[in-house]
Amino acid sequence: MDEANDLSHFSATGRARMVDVSAKAESHRAASASGVLRMQPATLERIRAGTLAKGNVLAVADVAAVMAAKHTPDLIPMCHPLQLSGVEVDFGEDLAPDAAGCVGVSVRTTARCVGSTGVEMEALCAAAGALLTLYDMCKAVDRGMRIENLQLEEKSGGKSGLWRRGETVREGEGAP
Repeated sequence: MDEANDLSHFSATGRARMVDVSAKAESHRAASASGVLRMQPATLERIRAGTLAKGNVLAVADVAAVMAAKHTPDLIPMCHPLQLSGVEVDFGEDLAPDAAGCVGVSVRTTARCVGSTGVEMEALCAAAGALLTLYDMCKAVDRGMRIENLQLEEKSGGKSGLWRRGETVREGEGAP
């Protein structure tokens, strides 16, 4: 079998396609993603103090994450439109300075639905939307910020069951 046929988003002739999920059973599905926006410590202090000209940047990034999850099929061509049950957004701080002295604002998003296909891309788009919004709202004071480690952390539901980054998990154990 050639490589194009191993990937579900390619037809037997190698053309991109939306996968037909009509025969798949519906199940509760969830996925969590994370990422970090690295910045100068003074930028993080301004976020904490709420002294950036654009206001409460975390509140805006929270809304952006939800909007990004809802609009995933508009951004990722072969994604199915899903009826999301919920999107959670949690921000944190990574205070360990990297080699350049930068600290970070971390985000973890979780998307949920009942459906016949997973919500990994919705969780990833939510995290990316939050981080890009933070960048946009803080760039006037710190253009050197960088987004790092945008990644899927875990997913549950469907035939493949549970998967968590960094561990082997048997189907049916736990959920995000």
